Amino acid sequence: MEKGVHGIRINPGNIGKEEIVREIVEEAKKKGVAIRIGVNSGSLEKDLLEKYGYPCAEALFESAIRWSEKFEKWGFYNFKVSIKGSDVLENIKANQLFAGQTDIPLHIGITEAGMGTKGIVKSSVGIGILLYMGIGDTVRVSLTDDPEVEVEVAYAILQSLGLRRRGLEIISCPTCGRIEVDLPKVVKEVEEKLKHIETPLKVAIMGCVVNAIGEAREADLGLACGRGFAWLFREGKPIKKVSEEEMAQALLEEVLKCSGAHEGSQR
Repeated sequence: MEKGVHGIRINPGNIGKEEIVREIVEEAKKKGVAIRIGVNSGSLEKDLLEKYGYPCAEALFESAIRWSEKFEKWGFYNFKVSIKGSDVLENIKANQLFAGQTDIPLHIGITEAGMGTKGIVKSSVGIGILLYMGIGDTVRVSLTDDPEVEVEVAYAILQSLGLRRRGLEIISCPTCGRIEVDLPKVVKEVEEKLKHIETPLKVAIMGCVVNAIGEAREADLGLACGRGFAWLFREGKPIKKVSEEEMAQALLEEVLKCSGAHEGSQR
């Protein structure tokens, strides 16, 4: 194993021969390298596929328990387990079964979730439910996309559950008949201008003044938009009226004040 490697992932079911798996474990023990045991629908052992007929939750669970017990029998404890499937409900059930049997660390995710909205939704539902149940120690969002998008989605999942706070949390209302500005355009502009901010802040961008301040009372800062203007508010109180052309920049400046940042930090 190369110098500087802190951890490796192996799928014992794909390796096949137990003696080869043990050789890897012994080498990892010598080097002080952690192992992630991967169990998924594509790496199940033949005997389990024959027993259950298909890669169901019970089969994934049995494989994970089997290899965990072998690792511990070989005196190796520096490992965590990853049980992943592309079926959200089977994936949740398999991880529930494992978490109910042992306290071995779990790495969770939905494998081969796909791309775009469908992939994000599958990952968010599968990971979010497990985290809400208190299951999962590390997370991986697997999308057919740039790894940066995977990280962004993972942070969004953690943030939505209150498990992490970093950067802005944008609250914006759906479009309705009361909206008199191009709200999607405003939200996109604000997100783009403020994506560099790491200070945890809740920012509300509401499409009308009827319910905006009341609905976003818990936000640190926000905009309540009207026809051609917006009220800039802080902690639920209006502080300034700005034109539609100025609203995004006005909000940016206020966020920079609150975050202790300055415009030069964008460059």
